[in-house]
Amino acid sequence: MKILGLSFYYHDSAAVLLNNGKVIAAAEEERFSRIKHDSGFPEKAIDFCLQIANLKPNNLDWVIFYEKPFVKFERILTQTLSTFPQSRAFFVESMKDWLTKKIWIKGEIAKKISVDPTKILFSDHHISHAASCFYPSPFKESAILTLDGVGEWSVATFGVGFRNKIEILKELRFPHSLGLLYSVFTAFLGFEVNEGEYKVMGMAPYGTPRFIDKVKKLLTLNPDGSIKLNLDYFTFHSSPTDSYNSKFTKLFGRARDPKSLFFTQQTGYPRFWGDKPKDYKKQMELNQRYADLAASIQKVTEEVILTMCNFLAKETKLTNLCMAGGVALNSVANGKIVTQTPFKNLFIQPAAGDSGGALGAALYLHHNILNNKKRYHFSHAFFGKDFTRKVIKKYLTYNGIAYKEYKSNEKLIKDIAKKLNQQKVVGWFQGRFEWGPRALGHRSILADPRKSKMKDIVNAKIKFREPYRPFAPVTLQEKAQEYFEIDDPKSGPAKFMIIVIPTKKEKANAIPAVSHMSTSRIQTIDSKNHPRYYALVKEFGKLTGVPVLMNTSFNLRGEPIVNSPEDAYSTFIRSGLDILVMENFVVEKQTK
Repeated sequence: MKILGLSFYYHDSAAVLLNNGKVIAAAEEERFSRIKHDSGFPEKAIDFCLQIANLKPNNLDWVIFYEKPFVKFERILTQTLSTFPQSRAFFVESMKDWLTKKIWIKGEIAKKISVDPTKILFSDHHISHAASCFYPSPFKESAILTLDGVGEWSVATFGVGFRNKIEILKELRFPHSLGLLYSVFTAFLGFEVNEGEYKVMGMAPYGTPRFIDKVKKLLTLNPDGSIKLNLDYFTFHSSPTDSYNSKFTKLFGRARDPKSLFFTQQTGYPRFWGDKPKDYKKQMELNQRYADLAASIQKVTEEVILTMCNFLAKETKLTNLCMAGGVALNSVANGKIVTQTPFKNLFIQPAAGDSGGALGAALYLHHNILNNKKRYHFSHAFFGKDFTRKVIKKYLTYNGIAYKEYKSNEKLIKDIAKKLNQQKVVGWFQGRFEWGPRALGHRSILADPRKSKMKDIVNAKIKFREPYRPFAPVTLQEKAQEYFEIDDPKSGPAKFMIIVIPTKKEKANAIPAVSHMSTSRIQTIDSKNHPRYYALVKEFGKLTGVPVLMNTSFNLRGEPIVNSPEDAYSTFIRSGLDILVMENFVVEKQTK
């Protein structure tokens, strides 16, 4: 049984191929198109999925889309009619999209991939999210929580999964959305919606949540965790461009200029920004207010999520929880679920946002509709494209790039560990690329976490991004509890870098480059699923006594994570990376 799951036309388009319930390939379109958060039809991702399985479109048994366009169209119409005439511009812009492409998805799929229209099915958006987290989980039974901006009508659901079946018990409907509330603050704080939410989360530790009372004027929180937004402050339901109004700015002050630099007394002012502005102190005070606002919306978000989880645990009497939807990528909140609710075990698959809907739709069809019982647990996230040594060598040779080829993997690991110990920054490229937005050791930038300056070096010379943004540590599963306050280093959130936990106080000074205000978004690895990556971290630990590396995504600011050798070398040559490792080939920049 071969099923192709698809998500597109909103953000993070993706394709996933199942063969008898097992994931054969999964990839977001942006990795191939090189367009960040590409929302277009995922032609390249589909081609990749079919090629890796050596399939033609007519070999597919089913193609399933991750939501129901006509139900979503109904919501758009109802939304605009209920807010007319304020929604006049919103209606015009929406109809341009819907009447020209979004409502004709079945025909477009049939035409673009040459598949019989009778094979094309549709899943509900939040059921797709629920399936994406429950079926790959290790749990026989689990509570399920989905949270995002909005699907068709739902913005959150409570459910349960048992063996191969899922049941949705309750839903919260648009416009009363925690995801949209967080996105409003994302826009207010000067970041791009559906892109900058993690920047708000990174900004929050530098602030004090002193505006919680003001944030709570925007919503009513019920005992079951559901919320009711006070729509007097918002325009996301009636405007195509703005998400908040003058009443909102009267409450919170002037919005942050997206072009302004963000720095506080705690972040400092990095040298790579140049000279300090003349009104440095004034800007710092203003930025502190924005940091306090970020801390406040983050704190309220955590309160809502924890209230939902406590209610769901009480209702279901289950100790396992699976989560999906964009809000499930709030790794700070995730870190508190297992310590402040009755849930003992948490699973979140790495592409928790809309791209993961392609996975969930396919899994829901296979298990819940077609009643197939055998499930496959996600032990890793490496479902993307890989490149053979022959292909890499051909690329390097053809382009006249000097390289060293290692015959011995052990020798390569020892040499790269030594370079890392010398504070060299390494682009690490191996195997199939990761599923989801996190670099998990196959398309990563690696560095020494023991020097606090390494954070500034990577930000300034390679990532070209804001200095307050955190970097993640990767460590061996068996060593994780020496450095971090974690009960289960083998858990899904830890393996997939979707959880923030405290750094052990006595170890924070040993790894300052990856300790973000005494916390870390950890990744733990084992030798079975990450043989070369594991060997490198272990060798670095032998050299230094610290079995931890700094890991960040292999890309420049504003670009998707690299896919091919061409992408990797382009990023290497345009940045301050010192070394590029692609499988057994090593390229070094010549020191002057």
